[in-house]
Amino acid sequence: MLTVDFSRFPLAPGDRVLDLGCGAGRHAFECYRRGAQVVALDQNGEEIREVAKWFAAMEEAGEAPAGASATAMEGDALNLPFPDDSFDVVIISEVMEHIPDDKGVLAEMVRVLRPGGRIAVTVPRYGPEKVCWALSDAYHEVDGGHIRIYRGDELLGKMREAGLEPYGTHHAHGLHSPYWWLKCAFGVDNDKALPVQAYHKLLVWDIMKKPLATRLAERALNPVIGKSFVVYATKPHLPQAAAADPATTEAGEPAAKAPKPAPGAKSGAKAPAKNASKTASKTASKAPAQRASKASAKPSAGAAK
Repeated sequence: MLTVDFSRFPLAPGDRVLDLGCGAGRHAFECYRRGAQVVALDQNGEEIREVAKWFAAMEEAGEAPAGASATAMEGDALNLPFPDDSFDVVIISEVMEHIPDDKGVLAEMVRVLRPGGRIAVTVPRYGPEKVCWALSDAYHEVDGGHIRIYRGDELLGKMREAGLEPYGTHHAHGLHSPYWWLKCAFGVDNDKALPVQAYHKLLVWDIMKKPLATRLAERALNPVIGKSFVVYATKPHLPQAAAADPATTEAGEPAAKAPKPAPGAKSGAKAPAKNASKTASKTASKAPAQRASKASAKPSAGAAK
């Protein structure tokens, strides 16, 4: 089950994609199927080994088109092992709410994203997440759990400060908020409560069969109680004035001064230096109490990868 809507976030065959904090790999797998050159990165070695196995199985089954490639690797979101401008697309889904230095993670993503590249960021939505926190401390007060709840304008502001230009937002997984409210009410580790079991069966049926009734219901619920908030943005190109050499032309003559930008024109942000965001923090595990993404049929908390 995907949080990023690829009809709003177009992906072309051959695009270089980084799925940062990939978890169980759901977005990485979809990008691979669409013909991208995918790198799935996470600090959880166990999950990365599972993602690598699935990549191999997909290749063997012929699920990816010719020219597509997929690599799974361990890594630190605050110190990415890639040169500047390495990727056309970066996806970070249900990760930033786990990381103390979220500005550092944004800086690293901007650094490795090429000018003109696209980024998708998803986090738990403020309203449904506040309900979960109110119902259960165990939902978030765990090692590697959620440490913040984003308001939409707060996330958009941080992305703009990092040099990104948001161009679209939406909410996702409206059917999943009630499930997590039930989990929090009956105990996040209590899968035997009858209301939790019944709702879980509904969600599995929805994920596997995709019936029209639940599709329409989720579409209606997403604007109201969608579990995830999704933002799409681009990294602007550097202005020509910054890229030009102001000293001399190749002929040795003084170079003409670049024209000043028109009033009101936006100036692109330079990619942050690689080491500017390096800290001791590591990308935390993805689920608030226990990983919701171990099986593709399990419902998402907006935190499943």
